[in-house]
Amino acid sequence: MSKPLLAGAFLAALLAAASGAAFGADGGQPPSGSPERGRDLYMKNQCYSCHGTAGQGGERGAGPRLAPNPFPYAAFEMQVRQPRGVMPRYPQQFVSAQDLADIYAYIAGIERGPAAKDIPLLNRF
Repeated sequence: MSKPLLAGAFLAALLAAASGAAFGADGGQPPSGSPERGRDLYMKNQCYSCHGTAGQGGERGAGPRLAPNPFPYAAFEMQVRQPRGVMPRYPQQFVSAQDLADIYAYIAGIERGPAAKDIPLLNRF
């Protein structure tokens, strides 16, 4: 194997290992979290002000819908730690790894509300 090819293979392996560490060796599976504590943290950290009280998304597009079916955990963690756009950054000294796992557990547990056709008051007119 030529030296440039060997160096390229080494670099590719190094990048793959680094990205695996960044997203977790288990493919980004969320750590165990408490949905009850996560709800308290979601409110305390004012996530609701942009994402809605039930993760439905903020008014006037302030924050995207988070529930039901949130982003994969690795993407969620990356967005919280190094956000793009207008979302504020939440480093580990403000939101710990366990806090983040708890918030994710809360979001992941939010059930979809009823369809509009199943809400009697909306079908009266």
